[in-house]
Amino acid sequence: MRFHLIDRIDDWVGDTRASARKLTSVTENHWLRDDSGRLTMPPTLVMEAVCQTASWLVLLSSGLRRRATLLGVDEVAWHGEVVPGDVLHLTVSVRSTADAAAVIDGAAGVDERPVLTASGILCGVTDADALEYAEDTERMARLLRGREPVA
Repeated sequence: MRFHLIDRIDDWVGDTRASARKLTSVTENHWLRDDSGRLTMPPTLVMEAVCQTASWLVLLSSGLRRRATLLGVDEVAWHGEVVPGDVLHLTVSVRSTADAAAVIDGAAGVDERPVLTASGILCGVTDADALEYAEDTERMARLLRGREPVA
């Protein structure tokens, strides 16, 4: 099962930073119930959305020729919940890069409220030739950037 946790890339500046968003829906099947019975998005999936934003930053910055894979994270702080209907705003910025790796910091928030911050997201950067569905990746990049109508 694939989790596409990015609905739109709002801003992308070269190999420096990107921002994206995810409109959450009660129809998604990943919700957990907290002690009061309220549905919440698991923090691990919020972190995954930040990592997907970082991955798209690497893909777009390389003309879809390089991709990022998560190797580790130095620090993650959870600041609050995400509930169905929230728009999750995601930002990532590159701290440093090398030929085969990048270190990225990221954050997620709802409205002006921080939800998660992550620093030192270590990504391995490899050739994207091995992408299983290169055409799908190209189409998804156009969709996420608003350059292709949604069918």
